[in-house]
Amino acid sequence: MLPNVDPAILEALELEPTSSKMVSHGGSDFSSTYKLVATRDGEELTFFVKTCTGPGAEIMFRGEHLSLNALYAAVPTLHFTPRSHAHGALRSFPGKHFLATDFLDLSSTATGGTGLSLAAKLAALHTTPAPVPKGFTKPMFGFPVPTCCGATRQDNTWTESWAGFYAEHRLRAIAKEGARKNGHDPELAEAVEKVAAVVVPRLLGEGHLQGVIPVVVHGDLWSGNHGRGRIAGKGGVEEVVFDPSCVYGHSEYELGIMRMFGGFGSAFWTEYERLVPKAEPKEEWDDRVALYELYHHLNHYALFGGGYRGGTMSIMRKLISKYGGASS
Repeated sequence: MLPNVDPAILEALELEPTSSKMVSHGGSDFSSTYKLVATRDGEELTFFVKTCTGPGAEIMFRGEHLSLNALYAAVPTLHFTPRSHAHGALRSFPGKHFLATDFLDLSSTATGGTGLSLAAKLAALHTTPAPVPKGFTKPMFGFPVPTCCGATRQDNTWTESWAGFYAEHRLRAIAKEGARKNGHDPELAEAVEKVAAVVVPRLLGEGHLQGVIPVVVHGDLWSGNHGRGRIAGKGGVEEVVFDPSCVYGHSEYELGIMRMFGGFGSAFWTEYERLVPKAEPKEEWDDRVALYELYHHLNHYALFGGGYRGGTMSIMRKLISKYGGASS
C-alpha cells in the first residue's frame, strides 16, 4: 500500500486527499497496480492505477492512455473498455509514472448491460473508420504516439500505405530489436527482409488487397487481455478488453495474435466472420493472418529469446515458399 495518494494523481483526478485511498490490487509484469477509492460530490468513485519506474514508463503509459481512449471513442456506447483519465509523473516518487483508468471489476456478478458478444463488439470496432489525424486530410495508418507491446516500443509514424507501414514499422523494426536483444542472426534477418520486401507487397499491396481502410485495433488482443467485467461500478457485466497497444490499421491485423495464442472458440470466429467478412482475396486470408501473427512471434523472440525462433522461421519459410518469387 502506498502511504498516501500521490498529489499528482489527486490533482489529475480532481480528488480530495481525505476521501481517497489506494490499496494494492492484482499484479503486472511491468508495473505496480492499485485500486483507488474516492468520494467526489457525495459519489463514490473507483479507479485503477498503475505505477512504473524507468525510462520507458512515460512512453508506455502515454501510449496506453491514448489507446484506451481511442477504443472508447470508436465505440462509446458498447462498454467495451475502461476509459483512461490521466497519466503523468508522480511527485512523491521521482522517476515513477502513473496511469489512472476506470476500475474494471472482473469478479462482478452485476446483471444488465448490453448483452453483446465479444465478436459483436470487436466487429463494431473494426468497422468504424478511423478519424483524420491532425495535419492530414484523410485517415492514415499509424497512431499519434508510440505504443508498447509488452516491453517493446513500437514506432507508429503516420503512413499512407498499409503494406509500407507493416513492412517498415512492424517487421523490420522488430527484427532490429530482436538482433539488439539476442545478437545478429543472419538466417532470420535475411528471411525477415525477404518477407518485408516481397511477401508483404504481394499479400497486402494496394490494388491487390481489397477494401482496406484504417480502423483502430487493440493490437495485443490475446485471451489474457479480454474478460467479462463491470466498468467503473456502473451497468452490468460486459465483454471487455484492456491493456491495449493500439494502431489504426487493417482490421485483420488484430487476428494474428488472437490466433497465435488461441482462447477464442469457434462460435467467436463464426460470428465475427459473419459481421466482418474476410477481405478479398478471401483465399489468402489464412496467409495474411499468418503474416500478421509473424510480428508477434518476432516480438516474443525479441522479448524472451530463442524459444520463439523455430515458430518464427517456420512461418517465414512457408510464406516465402508460396509468395517469395514475385512482388506482383
